[in-house]
Amino acid sequence: MKTFKLIFGVSLWFLLAVVSCNRDDITFDSPTQALRFSADTVFCDTVYNQVRSESYAVKIYNDEDKDVLIPKISLASGAASLYRINVDGKAGTDFSDVPLRKKDSLYIFVEIAPIATAPEAIAEDQIVFQTPAGTQHVTLFSVVQDAEFYIQTKTNPNILTENTVWDNAKAKIIVGDLTLDPGKTLEIKKGTKIYFHKNSGLKISRNAKLNVLGDLSQEVIFRGDRNDTKYDTIPKNWNGISFDTGAQLNMNYARVFGGTRGLEMTETTAQIKNSIIHTHQEFGIYAVKSNITASNLVMNNCGEADIAIFKGGNIDLTHCTLANYWDLNSALPGLSIYATNEYSGESTLEQGPLNLTLKNSIVYGTAGNAIVFKATSGQTFATSFQNNLLKYGENAGYNADGTNIKNEDPKFQNYFTQKMNLRVKDDSPAKGKGNVAVAATAPLDIVKVSRTASPTLGAYQ
Repeated sequence: MKTFKLIFGVSLWFLLAVVSCNRDDITFDSPTQALRFSADTVFCDTVYNQVRSESYAVKIYNDEDKDVLIPKISLASGAASLYRINVDGKAGTDFSDVPLRKKDSLYIFVEIAPIATAPEAIAEDQIVFQTPAGTQHVTLFSVVQDAEFYIQTKTNPNILTENTVWDNAKAKIIVGDLTLDPGKTLEIKKGTKIYFHKNSGLKISRNAKLNVLGDLSQEVIFRGDRNDTKYDTIPKNWNGISFDTGAQLNMNYARVFGGTRGLEMTETTAQIKNSIIHTHQEFGIYAVKSNITASNLVMNNCGEADIAIFKGGNIDLTHCTLANYWDLNSALPGLSIYATNEYSGESTLEQGPLNLTLKNSIVYGTAGNAIVFKATSGQTFATSFQNNLLKYGENAGYNADGTNIKNEDPKFQNYFTQKMNLRVKDDSPAKGKGNVAVAATAPLDIVKVSRTASPTLGAYQ
């Protein structure tokens, strides 16, 4: 029996060896047809000198009924190119005899890694495919911008120790926390772009001042450092801007988005005009015993609340659009305004008086109560609503007078964060419902359209 098993085993191995030796080898022929690509142009996001982009992909298709060997795939600019490609798992700039099975496809991954300091410019190159069927190419395109870096390390605390002015000549890239020293001023000119790496932020120290001086179409941008458009609607790419006791904020024409807490204020005085704050994991504005005056402020898509007010404070909101259509995590309430007299300090529960005024504004979203109040017994909790469109339920804990519109859809043109078009349609109930005297205090809307006659509620006329 053992002899039989031994003979059977040897015979089986011999048969496999014979079959293997006679197997036809896979052969690859030269292409006789043009290759097909998933895109004829790869648009990489804006990148900064010395910062590598994320990877982008383009697919090559072999539509022939045979396996082919692509003689050459290369970057037109060769080793001098700002781009790098990865073909079939190998990185480089020049590849020969690349196999591609019949009716199959192959990924080429592309990234741009500029290393030279240069003014903002267009970086363009081509992936060139050379076959007997002809020469083809895929265009690579990106904007390269010069940048100024602020990097916190163990040996560099990353502190602005003098009064500082930033202009738009270079983008600002912040890695870690950048801190403005107590009592100093940071002034940011129109068109300046400030980008934050993951878990990074800007800290305005005690009694320091941040002046943001943007303009229409030249807004000052605060966002994460991933510039691809998909990151425009993803929160928690950076931390936020925090303000210590006695700090001041003057903000005009800014966009703050994609963070955890957009503006975090502690006993801060802030004036905010013509600005858009959206897509933050927790709060767009988090204010502790602060004094905030805002007009033409647009907010949307914040997990906890657009504006959260703790330990009271003085809040005056005029012609604001506070929408919240948060849909990234159903466990978060997605409020427009939350206000309370309380604040949990380091060791005790602290309290303070609140005065909140809301005029000619829209406060709306998916939550049943867009505004939630938590008043504390024995503390001032004063609210005033005049000519607003509000969404709230029967048990909201407050009632607005007859000048206000309750629970009518404002009919935004497009409230989805990807579009961020919170203008209202022509048949919106907010049209022409503003108080003229209130409108005179902010006579131009966020895009500088006059609202002195028949003012529309919210930031857009």
